[in-house]
Amino acid sequence: MGAIRSAHGSPLRRAGRAAGHALRAPFTGAARLIRRATHAHGAGESGLGKLIELHAVHSAGDMLITVALASTVFFSVPTDQARGRVALYLAVTMAPFVLLAPVIGPLLDRLPHGRRAAMASAMLTRALLALTMTGAVVSGSLELYPAALGVLVASKAYGVVRSAVVPRLMPPGISLVKANSRVTLGGLLATGAAAPIGAGLHQIGAAWPLYGACVLFVVGMVLSFSLPHKVDSAKGEARARLTTREHRPVRAPSLTKRGRRGQARQQRRPRPLGLRTVGSSVLHGLQANSALRMLSGFLTFFLAFMLREHPMSGLSPAVSLGVVAVAAGGGNALGTAIGALLRSRAPESMIALVLTAALTATVVAAVLFSPVALAVVAATAGISQALAKQSLDSMIQRDVPEEVRTSAFARSETLLQMSWVVGGGIGILLPLNGVLGMSVAAAVVALGVGASVRGLLTAARRGTPHPRVA
Repeated sequence: MGAIRSAHGSPLRRAGRAAGHALRAPFTGAARLIRRATHAHGAGESGLGKLIELHAVHSAGDMLITVALASTVFFSVPTDQARGRVALYLAVTMAPFVLLAPVIGPLLDRLPHGRRAAMASAMLTRALLALTMTGAVVSGSLELYPAALGVLVASKAYGVVRSAVVPRLMPPGISLVKANSRVTLGGLLATGAAAPIGAGLHQIGAAWPLYGACVLFVVGMVLSFSLPHKVDSAKGEARARLTTREHRPVRAPSLTKRGRRGQARQQRRPRPLGLRTVGSSVLHGLQANSALRMLSGFLTFFLAFMLREHPMSGLSPAVSLGVVAVAAGGGNALGTAIGALLRSRAPESMIALVLTAALTATVVAAVLFSPVALAVVAATAGISQALAKQSLDSMIQRDVPEEVRTSAFARSETLLQMSWVVGGGIGILLPLNGVLGMSVAAAVVALGVGASVRGLLTAARRGTPHPRVA
């Protein structure tokens, strides 16, 4: 009987294993392809591949949060009520964030030995807050807004730490701008994949995208601790400040034994270096990127309301928003890919070029307002933002001394996030008039052009004593 059972059981087991293998094959194959892509060109050995995977999880979780909030705050009520809800959302979340954002960079700057723990804490915080919001998105209660503020602050804190971590994980032969391009592209692809998943989860229930986000953030917390230990090293680092003055050694008040000990302590203490002391290119690059971030925040909120009230001809409001969102996302991905493919360029000239292109697109849209012009503006803004940020990264790598480079990334990221908030605030307050909106967008970019382009082109013609990076 045992032999009979064995004879009958063996084919069943083989069939079960074959069926299991067939079901697992698409997932394991996709996982191998993703791992091969993220770990290529030495990224696996340096740890950059793990950061790319972590950022992909982070971006997918953020997209699920966005789907849940958009369906609750924006799509679930008529336009007038939605505008009031979004205004309340901005007042309760964005306004405190403007006050908190300047603190994020300096605070994280004081924790250089705990970057992995900081990223894991940001992930865990968002996982818990996502669970907190599950009841609020169903009932629409006010507790949704402080929880959303916490998610926003934790997300930006993660972004600041990520910018500081990338320089320590660059493989040999890959420049910082290319490393950042790979990280950003991984996040964009994950965002695109998570959007339909979030929409499908929302069909099950309003809280389900938040459950999915919670799971992803827990995975991200685990992945944070898988990063190499060198991420937590702060050897040779100091803090960067946006100031014109250099700190000089303090003279001891006397030559007494106590005075000599004080002088020795002052000499051993790392002193912050001013970013202006390494050239104007970085500061002009920050000005240009701030203008483009303001444009991005403005378009996000202004077009969301305008297209809901005045959709493109022949299209529904949802489809109109989808067209603009695809154009912006596609432009961002295209700009990231272009930046990764370009082997040599002057970053100052690249920033000046994309900023001028953004100004041209917004002016044309203001004069010849049309649905096509809106899509072109959204795509141009996406491309310009991606290429300008990569060029800024390369200038920081080239011009900022290594001992303050990590700090400079943290400070610049905080400034750019604040600029996005300011642009979003303008977009929500402006009347829903397309020509007026594009005129304001053109004015925002024109301010950036006036503040930065001349200095960038002058720096590009003058050249730099530092080696160029691609």
